[in-house]
Amino acid sequence: MNIIKTGVAGTLESSDIQIIITEHEKDTIIIDLESPVKHLFEEKILEVINGVLNQHQITSARVRAIDKGALDCTIKARMETAVFRASKADVNWEVL
Repeated sequence: MNIIKTGVAGTLESSDIQIIITEHEKDTIIIDLESPVKHLFEEKILEVINGVLNQHQITSARVRAIDKGALDCTIKARMETAVFRASKADVNWEVL
């Protein structure tokens, strides 16, 4: 899947995360993470973000994640939505 435009998902409300994904140089993934709990959960947040990128075989993207204490399931859902919006993928939402 290729990122062809900017995709945004999530809010800046408590217990949520805002994901902004844009196209980037070939074969480069850059993740910028802002979080008040970064010192505690950075590794796990990045693992979830990278997991979604790997699942969709995305090798070129810039991800900006502004975390406000989101759970793993919320991070994954926001990433999935941002990726689908940025790729203009034809998604069968009933299957998801």
